[in-house]
Amino acid sequence: MIRIYYPTHSFKIREPERKKEEIWDELRKLWVRLTPEEWVRQNFVQYLIQVKNYPSSYIAVERRMKLGELNKRFDLLVFDKTAQPWMLVECKGTDIKLDSRVVWQALRYNMAMPVKYLVLTNGEACHAYKKGVTDFEEIPVLPGFGE
Repeated sequence: MIRIYYPTHSFKIREPERKKEEIWDELRKLWVRLTPEEWVRQNFVQYLIQVKNYPSSYIAVERRMKLGELNKRFDLLVFDKTAQPWMLVECKGTDIKLDSRVVWQALRYNMAMPVKYLVLTNGEACHAYKKGVTDFEEIPVLPGFGE
């Protein structure tokens, strides 16, 4: 397991009249509902940008993808310098365990969008895997951008 120490960031949060709290997503340039999962996603994005020095322009947030006949949405996808999918990040709320269901979800997404790295996080725990010859192997630290 990788321990993540999130950097401080002044998130913009608002509570529209009679609605749930919203947070400004700097990458998507829009207000989104502030769920526990969204809180993890926004903090993880800041970790990638501020701590790991990933370029923000190489990170896609919650985009649709086709998984067989189903339309699904990945949480975060980091592209490499040649604009190819490189790292897929599955975010869960802090109350969600990173169990085999989460692992299988990420592996299914990887079938539709093959990547070199898979990352699972619930904000407190973080597991990262690197694609080997036959399967994914857990790694002790997140790679630097482009590794």
